[in-house]
Amino acid sequence: MKIKDVITVLEQMAPLAYAEDFDNVGLLVGNSNNQTTGVLVCHDALENVIDEAIAKNCNMVVCFHPILFSGLKKITGKNYVERSIIKAIKNDIAIYAVHTALDNHKHGVNKIFCDALGLQNTKILIPKENYIRKLITYTTPENMEKLRNALFDAGAGNIGNYENCSFTSLGFGSYQGNNDSNPTIGMPGEFVEDKEIKIEVTFEKHLESKILKALFSNHVYEEVAYEIYSLENRHQNIGLGMIGEFEQAIDEKDFLHFVKEKMKAGGIRHSAFTGKLIKKVAVLGGSGSFAIKNAIAQGADVFLTADLKYHQFYEAEGKLLLADIGHFESERYTKNYIVDYLTKKIPNFAIILSEENTNPVKYL
Repeated sequence: MKIKDVITVLEQMAPLAYAEDFDNVGLLVGNSNNQTTGVLVCHDALENVIDEAIAKNCNMVVCFHPILFSGLKKITGKNYVERSIIKAIKNDIAIYAVHTALDNHKHGVNKIFCDALGLQNTKILIPKENYIRKLITYTTPENMEKLRNALFDAGAGNIGNYENCSFTSLGFGSYQGNNDSNPTIGMPGEFVEDKEIKIEVTFEKHLESKILKALFSNHVYEEVAYEIYSLENRHQNIGLGMIGEFEQAIDEKDFLHFVKEKMKAGGIRHSAFTGKLIKKVAVLGGSGSFAIKNAIAQGADVFLTADLKYHQFYEAEGKLLLADIGHFESERYTKNYIVDYLTKKIPNFAIILSEENTNPVKYL
């Protein structure tokens, strides 16, 4: 098995197109055509993790956080990033990062967070915008079913919990080809007006090239008429954060003790208690201060995240409880999820969970 074969599985788990624009995901170091000896899954691809990969004969490291986040002008080993990269390159070890590609997935970081707490009826907290596109095309009634099914097979027509969604309408199209044309119906120079079927389907924008390939490969016309629009609709199954609820409400202080135990947090910083019971819980793994207003708007009783600054605790405004449980802690079980996913998809292959604790924050 080659590294690129593992990458194919990883991109099924966390499509790179789901990642935020600022992020640096995918293959960061290494040659995807190399054979894979084993995969080590970690939270951060630090130098000690690369040492672990070497010791365990793994020439591919899959990390959650990208070790390369901003550009490097020099690689001299002067800091922890450069030392990790140098060691990986010297030992021919590939590094692949998932980060916000998995953050934005409906089964990703925040669903893992919710599942660890036992939350039910979960949904995306901040659905992704400007991600849905719409294709409109026209074809003969005889070609309609074949063409529509090909578009479905390419990934078009998925809306929430439904698939194979489309709208078709009957109308009349007209055309007149020149002497170099080769019309499906009629002759060059002849004005033709005939029945046509209009097909409308939506799709995720990263599938556009695949959708267009299916369109051109299965259409009967010499010149395919089509339109693609960007929609303002939010994608309810892609986005940051998640919100869910408990079956029974719980006292605020008891809730925080529960979270501390479940997420193995060294400590929890929180805003003033509101005096309300906790039933509706919003979460966002990692740095999530930007989503405080979204948690309030969704009616959450508490918002669990990390890296909150002093003044951001004021933003609770007594409307909800804000709790900073730690960056690493909020993403703690992500690497376990990746190992489980790869193990199921690539059985009888060495998929190893890193034993290194890469949390840089320590507690007294």
